[in-house]
Amino acid sequence: MIQNFADWLVYTIFGMSPESHLGSAVNFFFYDSIKITVLLFVISVIMGIINAYFPIERLRQYLTNRKFYGLEYFLASLFGAITPFCSCSSIPLFIGFVKGGIPLGVTLSFLITSPLVNEVAVAIFAGTFGWKITGVYIASGIIMGTLGGMILGRMRLNHLLTPWVRHIQAQSDAETEAWESEKLSFFKRLPTIISDAWNIVKGVFIYILIGIAIGAGIHGFVPDEFFAQWMGKNNWYAVPLSVILAVPMYANAAGIVPVIQVFVAKGISIGTALAFMMAVVGLSLPEATLLKKVMTWKLIGIFFGVVTFIIIISGYLFNWIL
Repeated sequence: MIQNFADWLVYTIFGMSPESHLGSAVNFFFYDSIKITVLLFVISVIMGIINAYFPIERLRQYLTNRKFYGLEYFLASLFGAITPFCSCSSIPLFIGFVKGGIPLGVTLSFLITSPLVNEVAVAIFAGTFGWKITGVYIASGIIMGTLGGMILGRMRLNHLLTPWVRHIQAQSDAETEAWESEKLSFFKRLPTIISDAWNIVKGVFIYILIGIAIGAGIHGFVPDEFFAQWMGKNNWYAVPLSVILAVPMYANAAGIVPVIQVFVAKGISIGTALAFMMAVVGLSLPEATLLKKVMTWKLIGIFFGVVTFIIIISGYLFNWIL
């Protein structure tokens, strides 16, 4: 429905051509901006309801104080694998987890895996490359999320969350305590939940617009041939160079798989192509812009650095195995 609205607005009302670079970029901007804003509001309301009725403090203590030996990171990564979100669309749910006080490393496991693996990309991958490569792709995405979350969780980075996040965490805890003491009904709590969700949307909205505008420009004006030219070089630094070139791009896994098919057909090794795809869908400038409302630049740099390192190592392993 949102895509149909974006098509009508850009191609019918604005009169832009679907084949033009500008038309493609503007369409991308309207579609993703609306989608992510709606998603952020809906998820914020849902998380507000969960915080109001579910003992989130007990869950937080349970995850923080118990020794699961990495199981919590694996489960968060597995949950990310079954949610059909791109890197920017994953952030609203990430904010909801952080607001609820879920440990940061666990939420980052979700944030890493969610854009990397989704069911549409799996179906396209299976039809294009076969189930062996598809299995490696799925397993590696989940393993990367698990290991990445564990590494980042061990670094104890909570102090690098922004004051805005700490404020909504404190506000959420205070509201939950007040509701529990006053035994308010759902309908009396709902206006506050909706108001809090709207305040989160307003706080992040400018970052959504800036981030999607960057992604739209790259999506519409940077040709695939530019990347294939550098990725195709048969040398040891093809994998890290491919990952570095991929970071500015922005697309979901389903949208980038056909591009990867073209790259492989042009002779680019499958491991290099997979590393490029994972960097495109797992890391992007629009994602960094959206995360700026939640994380300090230092935390964003650490997050991107750890995930980039894991993707590069995975690319070399893919080339060796496949």
